[in-house]
Amino acid sequence: MPDMNGRVVLVTGAASGIGRATAACLAEAGAGVAMVDRDGPRLEETAAAIGTTGVGQPLAVVADVGDEASIAAAVASVLSRFGLIDGVATCAGIFDPEDLADIEKVELATFDRVIGVNLRGTFLTLRAALPHLGSGSSVVTVASTAGLRGHGFGPAYTSSKGGVISLTRLAAVQYGPRGVRVNCVCPGATAGEGMGAAFADPSTAESVSADLPLRRVGQAGEIGATMMSLLSAETSYVTGQVIAVDGGATVR
Repeated sequence: MPDMNGRVVLVTGAASGIGRATAACLAEAGAGVAMVDRDGPRLEETAAAIGTTGVGQPLAVVADVGDEASIAAAVASVLSRFGLIDGVATCAGIFDPEDLADIEKVELATFDRVIGVNLRGTFLTLRAALPHLGSGSSVVTVASTAGLRGHGFGPAYTSSKGGVISLTRLAAVQYGPRGVRVNCVCPGATAGEGMGAAFADPSTAESVSADLPLRRVGQAGEIGATMMSLLSAETSYVTGQVIAVDGGATVR
């Protein structure tokens, strides 16, 4: 396990799914974790479940990543509590069921809602946090294999995740000279809360697994562990990379 002792990492979407798993991995490795989510009650539950780390109790901040003032205030709260930010994990994301349609049938409101969280939210988080990151800091964004190849559904979701990939690459170029690394993780089929809840159905999980080289869906903790590695010093020469954590789905 990477040594994250004393490092402070801001994690968005931390109340559930990949965000929650990432926050837990970081805390276990000794990091100070600042958790951001718009679901206050679940965020507090997550903070309580993680418990005290080497730098104290996790900080829980209720904020909407798609709202400029809200995420700026969240970053200010992190700086007030910890005094610095060493890493950022942008895990906040949604999939709207209304997006399960051909492009011509997707309402503009649906498209804007998904883009507003997944892409706008990632941009606003980076814009608020990057000025406070120094040399040796690391950012990991979360996109999806949908952004790499498209899945034949989800025009808004696919567009948002493709945008996150491109934004990540741009940020790596712009902030590399400052010693800040920026990478992107693209999860494939991952069991858990939210979008991953579908895999709680054994038949669904089995059907999806049949097309994967590893013959199983992933777990949120496996994504979190990959993100923690990219946030740590052990990957200090890795930046601008887009890493699929997908059981081999994109090999085909």
